[in-house]
Amino acid sequence: MAWNLRSIGNAIRSTMRFLEGRPGSAPSSSGSARPAGTKAKPGTRAKSGPNAQPGRTGTKTGPKTGGRPGTGGGAAVGLANAYPGDFRGTSKVSYAPSPNGRPEPGEVVWTWVPYEEDHSRGKDRPVLLVGTSGRYLLGLMLTSKDHDGDPRRADDYIDIGTGPWDRQSRPSEAKLDRILQINPQDVRREGAILDAGSFGRIAGVLQSRHGWR
Repeated sequence: MAWNLRSIGNAIRSTMRFLEGRPGSAPSSSGSARPAGTKAKPGTRAKSGPNAQPGRTGTKTGPKTGGRPGTGGGAAVGLANAYPGDFRGTSKVSYAPSPNGRPEPGEVVWTWVPYEEDHSRGKDRPVLLVGTSGRYLLGLMLTSKDHDGDPRRADDYIDIGTGPWDRQSRPSEAKLDRILQINPQDVRREGAILDAGSFGRIAGVLQSRHGWR
C-alpha cells in the first residue's frame, strides 16, 4: 500500500497523541514542575521538647523575667514582698555587728529603699541597721548630701563620717526622721561596720527623739 506524505504526517500525529495520553508521559508545559531531587515541603508542625508551646510552631511567648527580685504580689520592684511601711513605734537600740554573713544592727548594708511619698518606687541605698522589730530589721537611710547648711532639715540628719559603703569616700549622714522596716532577705550585701562611737551618738538621738530604750 502506497503512503503519501499526508498519510505519513497523519500517522505521526496520531502516534504522538497516543503517547501523550499514556501514564508516565512528560507533563505539559502548563503544569508546575518540581526540580529533580527535591521533596515536597511538609505541613507546619509544632516543635517537641520543653520549650514547645501547644498549638504554636516553637515560638516562645510571655514577658521576660529576671533582674531585681520582688516584681509580684504587690511588692515594689526590688523587694521580695510588699513594703510594710515605716516603723512608727518604739524599740531597743541594738549594736551587735558580726562578720557572720547575716545583717546585724551596727552594720551598714545595701538594700532597696522605697521613696517616702511613693512606696512602689525607690532605689538601692546604704542603710545603717539600728535594731529589730519582730521579723524586720530597723534601719536609717544614709546619704552623702550635706544638710548642715539647711536649718529646716539639719536636726533630721546626723554626721557619721566616711566608710567603705561609699566608693567615693564621701562623708555620710544618717536620716533620723524616718525608720525603715527591712526584710532580711531584701538585703543585697553588707557594706561595713559602723564604729561604736558613731553608733552611740545615733543611739542617743533615737532614745531622746523617738523614745527608744
